[in-house]
Amino acid sequence: MSAAFGRVVIYRHKMAELEAFYQRYFGFDVIHNEGDRIVELVHPSSGLGILLHPASTGQKEGQVLIKLVFDVEDVPAFVAKAKQDGLAFGKIFQADGYCFANAKDPSKNSIQVSSRVFVSSK
Repeated sequence: MSAAFGRVVIYRHKMAELEAFYQRYFGFDVIHNEGDRIVELVHPSSGLGILLHPASTGQKEGQVLIKLVFDVEDVPAFVAKAKQDGLAFGKIFQADGYCFANAKDPSKNSIQVSSRVFVSSK
């Protein structure tokens, strides 16, 4: 038996702010199903989906053990465009044939843009 990894759930107190963030900066479509308190974010080019779930009163936002990584072919160009639009990434790091940069979403979750997936296997 096997199971495919299909979605990531983010718990949030201010759902609309997070919806707008992932829609604006990463191009996700927002799906609200009537009667469902979970909001689904799907990317037009497929990939992993994000579910936004209302956080309970006691839940703390910004878990440090999770990082959402977005595949971007041209990291410097993406980071420059995001900065113009109001999202500041940190330093662009060079790795083994690829680069990446880190930021935080409105819930203080770690996010990253990385070109790692575009590096050909050696």
